[in-house]
Amino acid sequence: MEAQVASWDEERAERSVAVLKAVADPSRHRLLWALSERELPVGRLAELIEAHVAATSQHLAKLRAAGLVTSRREGTRIFYRIAGPPVRALLESAVLAADAAVAAEDVPAPEARRAAAVKAKAAAVVRKRRAPARVAGVRRTATEH
Repeated sequence: MEAQVASWDEERAERSVAVLKAVADPSRHRLLWALSERELPVGRLAELIEAHVAATSQHLAKLRAAGLVTSRREGTRIFYRIAGPPVRALLESAVLAADAAVAAEDVPAPEARRAAAVKAKAAAVVRKRRAPARVAGVRRTATEH
């Protein structure tokens, strides 16, 4: 079965980047995870991320502008929830991508030993370059010690 490739245009790219920027902030990322479980009021969300209600409201406004959360009013309280299953899928995909990146960084043991040896040699060269040159017959003053 062939995978369909969506058409790509500048407007779509800008919207995608706006979504990624909105999720890139650690507080907003935590808000989305919390909202992917259940609908919550602003005050409770502020407690979860250990921030002021005003700061949390600003984060939620950015998430709403990116189309990632929706809200409803109940009296004086505003409740937020994620905009749908694709938002949860985005969060889960980010976790999978991060895990894959970490796994790709794992270096086989022989290569790790070689890399450590090269690093040690480089550190020795740097230390040698930083050591003050000794000149025969020249005495340093007390402040130069």
